Amino acid sequence: MKKSIIICAYNEERTIGEVVSSVVKLNPGSEVIVVDDGSADRTPQILDALQEELTFTLEIFPENRGKSWAMVHSVEISGGEIIIFFDADVTGIRASHFSTLTAPLLSGSADMVLGQPSNTVIDYRFHPFRALTGERALFKKDVEPILEDMRTIRFGVETFMNLYFQANGKRIEYVWLEGLKHPIKYQKTTAARATKEFISEGKEIAEVYLRNHNLILQRVELLLKETNRKALERLDEMQETVNEKLNEIRKNLKR
Repeated sequence: MKKSIIICAYNEERTIGEVVSSVVKLNPGSEVIVVDDGSADRTPQILDALQEELTFTLEIFPENRGKSWAMVHSVEISGGEIIIFFDADVTGIRASHFSTLTAPLLSGSADMVLGQPSNTVIDYRFHPFRALTGERALFKKDVEPILEDMRTIRFGVETFMNLYFQANGKRIEYVWLEGLKHPIKYQKTTAARATKEFISEGKEIAEVYLRNHNLILQRVELLLKETNRKALERLDEMQETVNEKLNEIRKNLKR
């Protein structure tokens, strides 16, 4: 299956060059799409210069439209059957990270795969917000129906995607991306600005939950059905065991 790797960047001049270079060089044959979401630093200039030596699709927005808009636009122009989203501020990228993300899709064990960077201040295996990771892989056909719903929800986009997949019974799998490092906001900017961004992003995530309570109800309904199904299967197993024991007792009595 053809893969499209999407990198959405906003003011990432310190890492964007290495990220794009690594992704392109480690994935020959895959489509790489990079979107600059109206950066005010040198990110656009760095990307322009990279295009002289590397082959990738570059889209530069004249103004900041939000992460979700950049993601949707990238999916719309992509040609791959599998979409891989990759952050623009990570380091320690390895070829194995991409195969790890796509393996559960190709084997049929998952519909969306969320990758957890191993080298972070917070251990993402136990982090309550690990579902918001920027490293994820999915089938394009599964995300196309919700592109318009995703377009303007900005940072709440990952939350919405997770809710939609869960509500529709899609399988989500977490994988460990060994060696990948993702900085926290307080390592990238001032404490005041990082706090302001956290508050703003938190509001956007909360709005997604409030506006999509129907997806939450769908998810609860699916969980209840699954719980009931497993309970009935367990009862059937117990009944079979009881029947076997009763048959043994009858046979012994006849002797």
